[in-house]
Amino acid sequence: MSPAYDPKATEEKIYKFWEPYFAPMAVGTTKSKGKTYAIHLPPPNITGSLHMGHALNVTLSDILIRYHRMRGYKTVWFPGTDHAGIATQNVVEKNLKKEGISRWDLGREKFTKKVWEWKEKYGDIIIGQLKKLGASCDWSRTRFTMDPAYAEWVKKAFVHYYERGFIYRGKRVVSWCPRCQTSLSDLEIEYKEESTKLWYIKYPLISNQESRIRNQEYIIVATTRPETMLGDAAVAVNPDDKRYKNLTGRKVVLPIQNREIPIVADRAVEMSFGTGAVKVTPAHDILDSEIGERHKLPQFQIINERGKMTAEAGKDFEGLKTLEARERVVAELEKLGLIEKIEDYKHNLATCYRCGAALEPLLSDQWFLKMEKLAEKTLKAVKSGKIKIIPENFEKVLLDWMEKVRDWCISRQIWWGHQLPVYFCKNKQEEISNFKFQISNENSSAEKYVVAAEKPKQCPFCKNCDMKQSEDVLDTWFSSALWPFAGLSQNDLKDFYPSSVLITARDIINLWVARMIFSGLEFMKEVPFPETLIHATILTKEGKRMSKSLGTGIDPLGLIEKYGADAIRFGIIWQTMGTQDVHWDEAAVVAGRKFANKLWNIARFVQGQTGISNPEFPCLAGRQVISKQISNSELQDEDREILGKSEKLKTEIEKDIKNYEFGPALHKIYDFIWHDFADQYIELSKNRTDENVKIILCHLLGDSLKLLHPFIPFITEEIHRRLFGNALIVEQW
Repeated sequence: MSPAYDPKATEEKIYKFWEPYFAPMAVGTTKSKGKTYAIHLPPPNITGSLHMGHALNVTLSDILIRYHRMRGYKTVWFPGTDHAGIATQNVVEKNLKKEGISRWDLGREKFTKKVWEWKEKYGDIIIGQLKKLGASCDWSRTRFTMDPAYAEWVKKAFVHYYERGFIYRGKRVVSWCPRCQTSLSDLEIEYKEESTKLWYIKYPLISNQESRIRNQEYIIVATTRPETMLGDAAVAVNPDDKRYKNLTGRKVVLPIQNREIPIVADRAVEMSFGTGAVKVTPAHDILDSEIGERHKLPQFQIINERGKMTAEAGKDFEGLKTLEARERVVAELEKLGLIEKIEDYKHNLATCYRCGAALEPLLSDQWFLKMEKLAEKTLKAVKSGKIKIIPENFEKVLLDWMEKVRDWCISRQIWWGHQLPVYFCKNKQEEISNFKFQISNENSSAEKYVVAAEKPKQCPFCKNCDMKQSEDVLDTWFSSALWPFAGLSQNDLKDFYPSSVLITARDIINLWVARMIFSGLEFMKEVPFPETLIHATILTKEGKRMSKSLGTGIDPLGLIEKYGADAIRFGIIWQTMGTQDVHWDEAAVVAGRKFANKLWNIARFVQGQTGISNPEFPCLAGRQVISKQISNSELQDEDREILGKSEKLKTEIEKDIKNYEFGPALHKIYDFIWHDFADQYIELSKNRTDENVKIILCHLLGDSLKLLHPFIPFITEEIHRRLFGNALIVEQW
């Protein structure tokens, strides 16, 4: 063996050697015969590059996969990537912009072709990066959420939900991104703290007699968006608020618009906000739309999809951007003497999770998935213990969301993604004929459509048009919710559904985990995984979230290049103690590199002691030595002590891995190898010449390599092949 371990000379070679072993195969003891173990890689976006969150998730998953593979389980790790609708479209649009082209210049078909070209060139870069980290996925089973087989499952799911009455089309208030020109679901919104103003506005009360303003009495409302008052339909107060007991049912004059609107009582109003009286704009606020439904209020759409004021806002405001309209509204109110006061105020601004633009709640024709019955299924599965969330405190996150969940807006107005399997009659004929597909007659615009997995050969309405497919695509998370089973072969579904565990981050518990649970129950009649492990978040050393844009991100590829994959895996796990967030410290990676060198030197010492002399090729001498037996009577005190510690360690590590205590497990292995094995036993062995010490040295090294392999696989494989002559990746644990 060379004097020092060189990861650059080793890792690529070792990874190629491993790849045939990544396919599921029954190896090891008969004790595990017939047992399977499967994990699904959370599919990274095709726009993505390896970051520390990926590195943590992949390392944890790989530990479990390698451990169970060595235990003899029929093991598979399903990899793949997500098409990431909005994110990918934004990336391609930015590239086109550099050429002076927009997607509108190209049209849908040509633009989609451009996205596919981009995907073929750049979309699988992250797969290569995962390989550098040592991920032992079965790459022959790689899926992409736009693959034909996967796309069939997506269409099947949509049609299934529609036929069950779970999917409907309706005009409702949604969160709209004026930049991306699409709706977003509640879970795709990011909130950023914003310093703004809180305007207190007087709404004049109307006398009960002759509908005239009486003695200039007012009800004062507080708002951060005075421009939306142009679309107000009511003022709301909490029914328990004693300040307004006598005002419920009265009417006020809406300033500037000069229309009469009622004062309504609704428990959604927070008495502690502002004056306890709030303006209700049903077409431009999701909570207000719910209040509007309860009180049958009209909807005035005063802002359009481009974030500009409409004609319904009034001729003095039409065409203005919302912030321009705000300035004009405030100026007009001041002129009328209707502003009571203005305060500095901080609130959370809703922004697009992809482009960062401020969102506008708008009335929009969208497709929704009814969540009530699906939520019931999910809640029952979690509460009954069919799915265990680890640690338990994250179970509450899922349950709280599911117990209050709104219907899911699943349609998006972008071009990259799964087009809805919905076909419209171009002639919009009123008469409906019998048809084997589901037909809607509920649309108020009298548009007639068919929901079907394939385009109808003949329009069932007008009989002669070439039906047009909906231009909307599905929310990316709709297709991702099918990940545990969509695109898998029938044999893999039979062998590996449900999978064994899901490992993921806390920020997608509701975006992804909950949705996979109800999708699995709905389509496979069984939960998709019995356990979900929510791992820690890696923060900066100062405890802040890592961000490439802010310059606080850490590039794991740079660390691999500098220290080797084993060292970064060591550094990640060394700092991961349960789900406590990691304050990243590169010193742990340096410690990992030093530990790898220590292990290499231990192996060189054992090689020298056992007579293995060929430094280039594996030799069976080590295996021949380790297979020899020693009777207990031949052991010295230090032998019994180290062997006892070794056996105890094996038991503890198995327990730790079973309980997902990866950091504590690595600490224990480290302490044993560095201190008990190297500092104590090896030092004592230098004074001995008996054959027994050689056997024990080989035995301890062999077991240490097995224990370490799931954590730092490259160097352990290299040493094992050199000294013991076979593949450690499938050695019996």
